[in-house]
Amino acid sequence: LAHGIQALKAPGWRKALVAVSVTANIGLLCYFKYTNFFLSSLEAALHRSGSSASFPLLSILAPLGISFYTFEAINYIVDVYRGRVRAEHNLANFMLFILFFPHLIAGPIVRARDFLPQIRRRKRWDWMRTQVGLRFFLMGLFKKWVIADRMAMFADPVFAHPTTYSAVAVWMAVIAYSLEIYGDFSGYTDMAIGTAHMLGYHLAKNFDMPYLSANVAEFWRRWHISLSTWLRDYLFIPLGGSRDGQWKTCRNLLITMTLGGLWHGASWTFVVWGVLHGLLLIGHRLFQGVCERSPLWTCALRSGPGTAVRVLFTFLCVSLCWVFFRAQSFGDALQVLSGLVRRHGEYLPLSRMGLVLTVIVVLACHLLARWNIWQRVAVRLPAPVLGACYALLLTLCLVLAPPASKPFIYFQF
Repeated sequence: LAHGIQALKAPGWRKALVAVSVTANIGLLCYFKYTNFFLSSLEAALHRSGSSASFPLLSILAPLGISFYTFEAINYIVDVYRGRVRAEHNLANFMLFILFFPHLIAGPIVRARDFLPQIRRRKRWDWMRTQVGLRFFLMGLFKKWVIADRMAMFADPVFAHPTTYSAVAVWMAVIAYSLEIYGDFSGYTDMAIGTAHMLGYHLAKNFDMPYLSANVAEFWRRWHISLSTWLRDYLFIPLGGSRDGQWKTCRNLLITMTLGGLWHGASWTFVVWGVLHGLLLIGHRLFQGVCERSPLWTCALRSGPGTAVRVLFTFLCVSLCWVFFRAQSFGDALQVLSGLVRRHGEYLPLSRMGLVLTVIVVLACHLLARWNIWQRVAVRLPAPVLGACYALLLTLCLVLAPPASKPFIYFQF
């Protein structure tokens, strides 16, 4: 299809081939990932209307990484149509672009125009690339084992029994899950980037200190960057973007984030999570318009204390939205949220200092990355000292990791 799109001159035929390709990719994704979700939702709706109709759920085994490589296939075909990339003649190169194992299961989502030229270049072993890749991999391992898996010890009991625990325990669990999903997903991404580096490939950065964001729009420029830019380029802008007035811009934001939530999983909790982020983006846009007409508000919010308040408020909003992302059902999510103000209940049999120290570690990592200290120090250190630092980091991972490691969260998507 890509070769046909590239060869044809008639705009109508080219658009038709793009439509066929996109429809086929989305259709396969919907069949494997959403068939049972649609059937169960339809059955529930019919039961509420008084019907006794029922639909048997299908035993469908989804291909590994289908959510990610579906988006990669769509960006390839659309970019060929737009003239941003040439259709690939070598089938092996195209399959490597789609199935490159470091990013296959949980991203980052790669663009054809960035990755295909790397495949064609001749690879040579390079110690500096290996060193950078090793650093990324070890940092990812640290985030996964020491941050994510330890924070799961705070979050999992509360989300499993949300009515049992006190408000303090529930707040700890909500904050812990925010740290868990950051450590888990950015940790996997770092390991994928590191592995690709050691193999001679460059994968784009997928996280950029997201919890230092001063508003939700900035958060989405820093969190899961490959997904947010994909949604912007291939969904939000084709819908009209911000070109046709305030109302249509808000509509496009809500549609984009709702579908982005559904992409994460076949559950209404993911849809609600996407809708909430869409509403937060709309609220930010409207509030930004108010601030632009009030210099006093703008000055106050851009001051040091104002920025700190905005960062904390953004983190709070994002953390509360994560409740719907983590909960097994809509009812469980509401129970967790109601538990935030519960007067009585059990306390977690875990030291709060562990959570506090993890918050400090994550904040320190954000600040060190912001000031680019990691790279400046690594370049200046002698090789033996650098090797000792890597060995120390690996030792910390092994010593501080909990006895049982959890699967990566994004493996389910």
